[in-house]
Amino acid sequence: MNNNDLAPSARLYFLDWIRILVFFLLILYHVGMYYVTWGWHVKSPFAGTALEPFMMMSSPWRLGLLFFVGGVAASIMLRKIGAASFLKRRSVRLLVPLVFGMLVIVPPQAYFEVVEKLGYADGYGAFMGLYVQGYGGFCQDGCLKLPTWNHLWFVAYLWIYTMLLGGLVALLGPRFDRIAVRVGHVLQGWMLIALPAAVLALARINLVEQFPTNHAVVGDWCNHAMSFLPFLLGALVARAPGFWSRPAPVRWHALAIAAVCWTCWVMWDHVTWDNATPAAVTVLRPVMAGVYALMAWCATVAACGFAVRHLDHDSPARRYLNEAIFPVYILHQTLIVVLAHAMKPLRIAPVPEALMLVVLTTTLSFGVFELVRRVRPLRPLFGLAPLNAGPAKAAPGAQLPVKGVADTVAHAAG
Repeated sequence: MNNNDLAPSARLYFLDWIRILVFFLLILYHVGMYYVTWGWHVKSPFAGTALEPFMMMSSPWRLGLLFFVGGVAASIMLRKIGAASFLKRRSVRLLVPLVFGMLVIVPPQAYFEVVEKLGYADGYGAFMGLYVQGYGGFCQDGCLKLPTWNHLWFVAYLWIYTMLLGGLVALLGPRFDRIAVRVGHVLQGWMLIALPAAVLALARINLVEQFPTNHAVVGDWCNHAMSFLPFLLGALVARAPGFWSRPAPVRWHALAIAAVCWTCWVMWDHVTWDNATPAAVTVLRPVMAGVYALMAWCATVAACGFAVRHLDHDSPARRYLNEAIFPVYILHQTLIVVLAHAMKPLRIAPVPEALMLVVLTTTLSFGVFELVRRVRPLRPLFGLAPLNAGPAKAAPGAQLPVKGVADTVAHAAG
């Protein structure tokens, strides 16, 4: 078997479209977080349970899908330019925005959180002094840990997984490609749905009760399982010949299973615990953890299948949005928090207020992007490549993927 047998056989523009659409979904989701009863930085006076079933429609799979796409992109770029160059480039593209975000972009979220929840009144300057010192005295049902990365945890985890993948590929060498081919050979037909779902379900059943999500790296083992396993699988299938022809034929089956799982999950969420017997709860908890994992993977397969079928094309819109989406992601949650806090005294009805938050957040995010993309020193702070950056040189002996593949998904890793 030669390297050409491992190269993807088609351009992967559809992965960029998946990434673009999921990041836009994040804007809707985080606006929704303002209106539900779940804990968040600021809360609407109209917060209630009405939106929660619809929020649960995407929460199991949204970020796992992004990690899966990130694994595909990382694997392709590793082959294109070699481990050392790739890891250096990814570190700059991910860690610089992460540090900048934690010091500049994220702090307003924490500030308005303590203003609304604790009545903090000393002003933003005094708060920032406490923020950079790691002050731990902002406590209400737990203490706020400062400094924080909030929604940028995804960037931190993506960097960690990228480093692990680079080390794994360097350690295994050609064996990584052989493993990828074997995995790709197994993941056909119903096994494409059943096998990864079973692995994720086993991990979640065994970890979710002991290790609830904390986004703090340490002790976040269930979240790591639900994030790193899709990332690693994406890295493997990126090198499996013919893999991308497989999600489309099962896309409707996967979507139907995900819909059934969502229905079960909503029903489970609405169980009246006072009337449920301990024995029933003991039995159902692991079952529902498995249902959650099954929904997460089936939605991923469905998204890939529909995207391969309908979105595998290039366009000026794709090229523009592919560059814009990471800066928009960095900015969006802070804009939502700031705008929601500023609009709260106006007592606007929830529906028009939510529409205004979506429109203003999207517009302001793209407005900042238009500035950032034109100012050379700002570009690395938002994860953008340097202006007029030349094409990457391939590592000695590396087989380049089909022309266009790596370029179209390079941003998917960050």
